Amino acid sequence: MTFTEGRQKWLTVAEELATALRVDAAERDRLGGSPVRELELLKQSGLLTISEWGTQQAVTRVVGAADANIGHLLGYHYLQIWRSGLFDVPYEVGDNLFWAGVSNPLDAALKLTPVDGGFVVDGRKTFATGAALADRLVVSATRTDNGEKLTFLLDGGTEGLSFAGDWDNMGQRLTASGGVVFAGVFVPAANVLGVQPDEDASPRLSLAALGFQLVLAQLYVAIAEGALAEAARYTRSTTRPWFLSGVDTATADPYVLATYGELVAQVEAAGLLADHASEALLAASDAGAALTAEQRAATAATISSAKVFSTRVVNDTTSKVFELCGARATASGYGFDRFWRNSRTLTLHDPVSYKAREVGEYFLTGGRAPFTGYS
Repeated sequence: MTFTEGRQKWLTVAEELATALRVDAAERDRLGGSPVRELELLKQSGLLTISEWGTQQAVTRVVGAADANIGHLLGYHYLQIWRSGLFDVPYEVGDNLFWAGVSNPLDAALKLTPVDGGFVVDGRKTFATGAALADRLVVSATRTDNGEKLTFLLDGGTEGLSFAGDWDNMGQRLTASGGVVFAGVFVPAANVLGVQPDEDASPRLSLAALGFQLVLAQLYVAIAEGALAEAARYTRSTTRPWFLSGVDTATADPYVLATYGELVAQVEAAGLLADHASEALLAASDAGAALTAEQRAATAATISSAKVFSTRVVNDTTSKVFELCGARATASGYGFDRFWRNSRTLTLHDPVSYKAREVGEYFLTGGRAPFTGYS
């Protein structure tokens, strides 16, 4: 990938933030809680304001390798802004605001009731990553009168919003991914972006689901990159050679070297495939109303390929680094387990076997993945 001067500037900023996050990443993971300080660092860095697609993808990977939690928040921030733009409805992005979404596809608990000047929304949504700290929310809910599913914008401090703070999973502990409660929240008609499409509607509007899949694939690569980098630092400085190896340092052990080589090759390949999928999604989005169902299907297959491969790579990498570092590396102070826990948590977002099936079906028969919240 060729970097423009502007992109290189932002990559430098991202690396500086990553360095700061890496210092206490293991400790923060143990403590859990709400990433208030980390979000403030994101805002201070200016990374939230990046608008160029390729740069967004690149800095998400850099930040995610240092701290998968903050990479997750950043990747979803970019995704929500891009997703809102698919509706081609004018709205104000705002300066240095943090965006998050409330739109779990399998959770249809939010109901929109038409009232004068807009709607009132009631109900509860789960797994709303970053929503509790967001300046702006992109929300999906179902109308009570006709069953349409609308997408709309809300300010984070809107009256009637409350946050459950019930995210207590083994990984991604600092993503504020708990539930959101809506109690008589008013949504002005001007805040409505549009109707979410069914299979007969615009292929371009359905790209949002593919955007989520792409962010996850990029995060998987980032976690694998972070685990490898952390393991390499430990191997160089601390890992002892096995007494039967006949060498003086772990970095001279041929088995250690070969295993690192295999993992590095896999992670690099996963990164290239994720970047290829990113370019495919950008091209599909840029096609606008001219995007065909077949082009959309090809894009979906490309992103699913990246998801399938990066899932395997991240789970393999975050497990095998322990073999490279040795038994002492399992001490809780090092926090190597956070890479595996984050990986396992994120890769269960939706069953990867269904992504593999979609890729296989498209390859063998040309069958297109259905328009859903996951495909």
